Amino acid sequence: MSGQFGLLKEKRFAPFFITQFLGAFNDNLFKNALVVLLTYQAAQWTTLKPELLANLAAGVFILPFFLFSATAGQLADKYDKAMLARLVKVLEMAIMAIAATGFFLHSLPVLMGALFLLGCHSTLFGPVKYAIMPQHLHTDELVGGNALIEAGTFVAILIGTLAGGLLAGSVEHPAWIAAGGFVVAAAGYVSSRGIPAAPAPVPDLAVNLNPLSETWRNIAFARQNRTVFLSILGISWFWLYGALFLAQFPAYAKNVLGGSEAAVTLLLAIFTVGIGIGSMLCERLSGKSVEIGLVPLGSIGLTLFGLDMYFVSPTELAGVSPHELLALLSLPAVWRVLFDLMMLGMFGGFFIVPLYALVQLRSSEAHRARIIAGNNILNALFMVVGALGAAALLGAGLSIPALFGLAALLNAAVAIYIYGLVPEFLLRFMAWMMVKAAYRLRSEGLAHIPTEGAALLVANHVSYVDAVVIMGASPRPIRFVMDHRIFRIPFLSFIFRHCGAIPIASAKDDAVLMENAFATVSTALANGELVAIFPEGQITPDGELQPFRSGVSRILAADPVPVVPMALSGLWGSSFSRIEGRAMRQPFRRGLFSRIVLRVGSALPPAEATPDRLHAEVLALRGERR
Repeated sequence: MSGQFGLLKEKRFAPFFITQFLGAFNDNLFKNALVVLLTYQAAQWTTLKPELLANLAAGVFILPFFLFSATAGQLADKYDKAMLARLVKVLEMAIMAIAATGFFLHSLPVLMGALFLLGCHSTLFGPVKYAIMPQHLHTDELVGGNALIEAGTFVAILIGTLAGGLLAGSVEHPAWIAAGGFVVAAAGYVSSRGIPAAPAPVPDLAVNLNPLSETWRNIAFARQNRTVFLSILGISWFWLYGALFLAQFPAYAKNVLGGSEAAVTLLLAIFTVGIGIGSMLCERLSGKSVEIGLVPLGSIGLTLFGLDMYFVSPTELAGVSPHELLALLSLPAVWRVLFDLMMLGMFGGFFIVPLYALVQLRSSEAHRARIIAGNNILNALFMVVGALGAAALLGAGLSIPALFGLAALLNAAVAIYIYGLVPEFLLRFMAWMMVKAAYRLRSEGLAHIPTEGAALLVANHVSYVDAVVIMGASPRPIRFVMDHRIFRIPFLSFIFRHCGAIPIASAKDDAVLMENAFATVSTALANGELVAIFPEGQITPDGELQPFRSGVSRILAADPVPVVPMALSGLWGSSFSRIEGRAMRQPFRRGLFSRIVLRVGSALPPAEATPDRLHAEVLALRGERR
């Protein structure tokens, strides 16, 4: 994992990371300090009940996300994002000065106004936060960068929440809370000075101040790419799901576990550590590419461990006097609950990090910040709906463990719905699992696969799983042209059919199928898709590269697109190759986790991509190892 941590030494990432970390820390420091203060000293400030004040504070903080996210997205597309980050930090310092005034005047309206402005601060920084990363990070660094941001954000939330509670209970005058927030904001401004310039993609954009019409436009931009929009819905569902669990921690710790205030902190800390572990593991598991196959894995874990929270939550502890932390940890059932929370956080990291990276990678650069603004609006909407739904269910008598179980079942239903609409997620998961279960794959040169637009990929054909290996490594969906007999192999046929594979036969075997295949390839390339072909025409019988047939030339004559050569090595001799004449006679013939390599070369212009030139390029990429 040294690669992603190495970003913390890079000037193009470290100042930005520190800036966003301090911002998340400060938001939660002030918000939690204010909630604690109003909870324990409500009579000094207002006649409202503490429970109402806590919910009012949460609503005031989240309201700006609905009102100003659309404007924030436009500003991030119109102006330099590094400059905006610095201006947001200046605003944060001014907000802390307003908060100090509220504390000195003992004015709840002024303090709520400061909290509202702090929500505005987070709203303005949100599109900058995620839209700036693709400008400063390479494609193979996006997963690691997002992992650090997500892990850092949750750690900042945890530390800020703890610090806010400690400040509220220990300072002689509450104005010291604002003073502490001002120091943090000033430190954030200093770090923001080091963020490299991030030029505006649309400097001539005319800003529309109408939040309703602009919000609809932002969502429309996201809907232009089906995968991006459904990824945003997945992100929003995760925040609903996670916020639902987090909101129940105080009551769950007290009424179900029978713990004291320290138990609430323990639950939050365990969940945060899980998110951090899952986020950090994403880069290693995905091989630095945006591996959306991790998303179904994450949703499976979120469902299973959410259900387990329902089944293992103790009931005999309810209603007893609060346990001290050490006494609570002596109960076996509590350790199972903590394990489930850790796993929920970890699989949440698997779920959320690739989705954020996918949205950044596949969003149009000109609209990226506004698409992220639309994502923030939907996130806030989902969390509000989730909070209202949870409150209604709990008010109707549903227990907290039962609420966790119901949420887990809904998570499974949402996952099935999304993967049904976009099979790419599930197919990548299946391909990723198959490759991980049998091989240790090393990929080189994936950056040569274009991130957008049509291209023809050509590769050597060593085994029946070549397409699965390439599919699992590619950052984009690929439509494979493959022998119609391979297309009919059980289980593999399910994968190939749903990823849009194109069956082909020789003119001798089925001339109509061959012509239909070339017509389908032409349509796919015209639509800007990636198409892959194995020009040998069949799986190699001896491990050596066979002559390339003329199908590539026919494709390029109709659609002159760039051609990307790639080569697989290490698969010859496996049970899926034709060693000794027939494939798949001896399962795990080379054992588990044998090393294989996929190398991708630079794209060739169509005029140079002759069969002989491509044969030489693929052979050079493959090397001596078959």
